[in-house]
Amino acid sequence: MRSIKLLLAVVLLLGITACAPSKFKTYRGPEVTRVLVFKEDRKLFLMHHYKVLKDYDIGLGFAPDGHKAFEGDGRTPEGTYYIDRRNPNSAFHLSIGISYPNPVDVEVARAAGRSPGGDIFIHGEARPDKPRDWTWGCIAVSNKEIEWIYAMVRDGTPIDIYP
Repeated sequence: MRSIKLLLAVVLLLGITACAPSKFKTYRGPEVTRVLVFKEDRKLFLMHHYKVLKDYDIGLGFAPDGHKAFEGDGRTPEGTYYIDRRNPNSAFHLSIGISYPNPVDVEVARAAGRSPGGDIFIHGEARPDKPRDWTWGCIAVSNKEIEWIYAMVRDGTPIDIYP
């Protein structure tokens, strides 16, 4: 009798957790071949070749104008990079990494006697009441949006960030 109660408890627990919403979505649509970011318009586009699959409003670094020059400047990088990692345990819900800094970024910062910084991500929000541009150089979207971006964009996908 005890083992039946235990089995029923396990089945009930598994049923409850199966109903819980997951931050990990499954995407089976066309491949995202490129991510485009237009800083001035505060827009991010997920592209399949020349077709827009999804677009999102974004927040940027707290000093968004211009290319990121060094750690702590609050700017979001500009240029061509690629998605190089993902963090399922991000403090910002979920995040995917951008390959900043590239060798040119490193040289420019070193020539100024500074560190270029790093850890630039597309991520969700720690708190939904943040101002529009609040990150240290990352690209921010809502938590629901990063769930889909995380599912759709693969490591190695190019990302072009325009002024």
